[in-house]
Amino acid sequence: MAARPTVLLTGASKGLGLAITQILLDTFNANVVALSRTRGAALQSLVDAHQDSLLALECDVTDAAAVGSAVSRGLDKYKGIDGVILNAGVLEPMGKIASDDIPIEKWKQHFDVNFFSLVAAVRATLPALRKSSHGGRVVFMSSGAATGSTPGWGPYNASKAAMNSLCRTIAREEPDVTFVALRPGMVNTEMQALIRERGPATMPAESLQTFVNAHAKGKLVAPEDSGHVAAALALKASKSLSGQFVSWNDDLLKEFRKA
Repeated sequence: MAARPTVLLTGASKGLGLAITQILLDTFNANVVALSRTRGAALQSLVDAHQDSLLALECDVTDAAAVGSAVSRGLDKYKGIDGVILNAGVLEPMGKIASDDIPIEKWKQHFDVNFFSLVAAVRATLPALRKSSHGGRVVFMSSGAATGSTPGWGPYNASKAAMNSLCRTIAREEPDVTFVALRPGMVNTEMQALIRERGPATMPAESLQTFVNAHAKGKLVAPEDSGHVAAALALKASKSLSGQFVSWNDDLLKEFRKA
């Protein structure tokens, strides 16, 4: 019998990351190395229920040395890493690009989380992914912002566009590993709550209304729905998807959606 696959996931402690962790454990019978800045009660509950198959590590993803250490601990425990889901990310700072309230230093901090942490994680896991008997895969949790232009989201729009570019480029450089940038949709998580809270002061009313209406009409995506697609792609994405930016509900991903 083949060994259980192991997936490393960043941003695992709440929202979409927590849903993905549970799906990997319960639906796909995978081992999970879950990285998060803090370990909340919900993640701790999963640890208690899956002590052998879930290694939860507190890790600042902007610290490349810490990410490397976490990867090493995962390899020590599970002897391999077969998939990676890069879910850690932030929306703030929000505001106009020309705003004096958003100094360049805040842009740099944003890119440390949303972009440079991706480079660090990919570099740390590539040696194991190249050797994976399951076929190494990386899922970048992207956004419609990567190709959009929502006013007030300058850093976020730019960092997600950079993420997609990274995915396309590394797919060409590393043909033995599959890389996919996934748009999870408007997921019903803390980020959507932040948009509704901070949006009135930082976004044009017509842009904000799209998100307010989606919440009011129950149109937000359940974390379990797009989370299932992310988990399935990390374990089963075909080579034909490598380098692509795809939405969780595209027909192309029908086989990866929850039944």
